[in-house]
Amino acid sequence: MQSNNSQLDSSINIAKSQKLERHRFNLLPPLALLAPSGIWLLLLLLLPTLIIFQLSLVPNIRPGDLVNPSGLNNYIRILEPIYLKVIFHSLFLAISTTISCLILGFPVAYWIAQIAPKRWRNLLLLGFVLPLWTSSLLRSYAWITILRPTGLLNSLLTSVGLPALELLNRNPAVLIGMSYSLLPYMVLVLYASLEKLDQQLLEAAADLGANPIQTFWQVTVPQVFPGIAAGSLLVFITALGDFIDPELLGGASSMTAARLVYNQFLGATQNWGFGSALSMTLIMVVSIALAVAYRRYRTFD
Repeated sequence: MQSNNSQLDSSINIAKSQKLERHRFNLLPPLALLAPSGIWLLLLLLLPTLIIFQLSLVPNIRPGDLVNPSGLNNYIRILEPIYLKVIFHSLFLAISTTISCLILGFPVAYWIAQIAPKRWRNLLLLGFVLPLWTSSLLRSYAWITILRPTGLLNSLLTSVGLPALELLNRNPAVLIGMSYSLLPYMVLVLYASLEKLDQQLLEAAADLGANPIQTFWQVTVPQVFPGIAAGSLLVFITALGDFIDPELLGGASSMTAARLVYNQFLGATQNWGFGSALSMTLIMVVSIALAVAYRRYRTFD
């Protein structure tokens, strides 16, 4: 009897060992596929972030100084009203850009995905994202040509008897430039979701007496909400870190967190510790936005 039990235990142990070996073997192909991207992220994302965090703990450090972390003085400095104002202004521009891109991009993406003939959809998408083939710097200079006091827009307005608009070097110019630059990203992400829209659910809602507004909010939006969340996050994160549009279109009156970080590293200030603290603050803001969006998506789903 004991011999049988021993053989049974031995067989179970052998089976467990073989199963564990198969499991380890099955993990090898995924690990091999993930290794290049994992090494890339480790070297170019995680390690630089840790270095920036270390620098953020050193007050008034300049290039060539000894790195000796000594506290949170740089983070406390961010709480000063002048810097909080810059951060809130950056958040305002990023949120406003996200909302404008969503409002402008949703009808376009819906029309391309659901109304336009299928044979023209790829060509329409290509035409819509064509501006991305040009440099963002070139696009900003084009908007300067359009929005400056003697530019194309004011020339058209004055030719029809309307007053000229002072947009350049103001927040509206920054919003226009950022929305124009990021709108294609929103359209592409929304198009991917709207293309998979279940038409049977829309027809069922109409048969049950739902009007177009009810159908949109109760049927269309829940189906494409992942695309709305993904597109909004993509635009928000990119707008929060945008440097070119605020620099060229906003002028001195439109200071943002990205421009402030640039000044700390490459400007006359040369305070790498405070610039690193600002960078880490932006990273934390983006991480919080991602966490909130993920939790909202789980709740919505």
